[in-house]
Amino acid sequence: MDAYELVTRNTAEIVTEDELRQLLNKPTKRVYTGYEPSGEIHLGHLVTINKLMDMKAAGFDVVVLIANLHAYLNRKGTFEQIKELAEYNKACIEACGLKGAEFVLGTDVQLTPKYQTEVLTLCQEITLNRATRSMDEVGRAMDNPMVSQMVYPVMQVVDIPTLNVDAAVGGIDQRKIHMLAREHLPSLGYKPPVCIHTPIVNGLDGQKMSSSKGNVVSVADSPEEIKKKMKKAFCPPEVEGNPILQVFQYNIFPRVPEVVIRRPEKFGGNAEYQSYAELEAAYAAGKIHPMDLKAACGDSLTELLADAYAYVQSYRN
Repeated sequence: MDAYELVTRNTAEIVTEDELRQLLNKPTKRVYTGYEPSGEIHLGHLVTINKLMDMKAAGFDVVVLIANLHAYLNRKGTFEQIKELAEYNKACIEACGLKGAEFVLGTDVQLTPKYQTEVLTLCQEITLNRATRSMDEVGRAMDNPMVSQMVYPVMQVVDIPTLNVDAAVGGIDQRKIHMLAREHLPSLGYKPPVCIHTPIVNGLDGQKMSSSKGNVVSVADSPEEIKKKMKKAFCPPEVEGNPILQVFQYNIFPRVPEVVIRRPEKFGGNAEYQSYAELEAAYAAGKIHPMDLKAACGDSLTELLADAYAYVQSYRN
């Protein structure tokens, strides 16, 4: 793959493609995403981690913001709870395969007079309604939002020039916040970022992914737990919305050259697939049984997350 293909594969949207092509021609370029320290790193995070790895391979310097102050504003716990998770999440992200990235703790860069002045300046430009709508998909308990959650998207806008990045990666649920950045950063004298949005994948039950529902695979899950979750996972004969196929597309195939479906000779024997497109076509044609697909998914995830799981075990011990 060339650099453009690497950056754009498995994305929901690029804003804008022309700007991305221009950026790829620059000798140095920086991209970031932010993660709130709140619980275990799971397959939802791995979608953007994989995208950051693609962008690193495409020549970008990668910055990861460990957004501890954002987590606090978004009602994710006390400062003490969030502080404990921050370093742990950083190590888990590295163990998932993102090597050589620059990690920045939010409170190390977000409490300076310059940063706070720029946040307050944008608070005069962005309406309360716009801030609320930008948080609808990312905020906690948004049926009764706090003032802190209205400051959250404004800070995320200012994070971009503060981290000196040219591009921002996030799930498509981050789109409204990124559009705020593109619209309002010029008023502070900064260039709008290129925005790379990844899809929001389903949980293993086919519903919205949520750690509280237990429909995710996390780095803390043992091989036995992963296989148990796979056996119970929803895997319809259809391709559309199939959570197991989504795991292969967004989590597994970006990282491995081949997937093997293992089965007895009486059921067709082993089958190898070198791309997600091949695997999807075979499944859609009924050439792969759902149980065999789920078993292969469990095996692949166990191998993919082995280093991260080993770190979790050493951390707990």
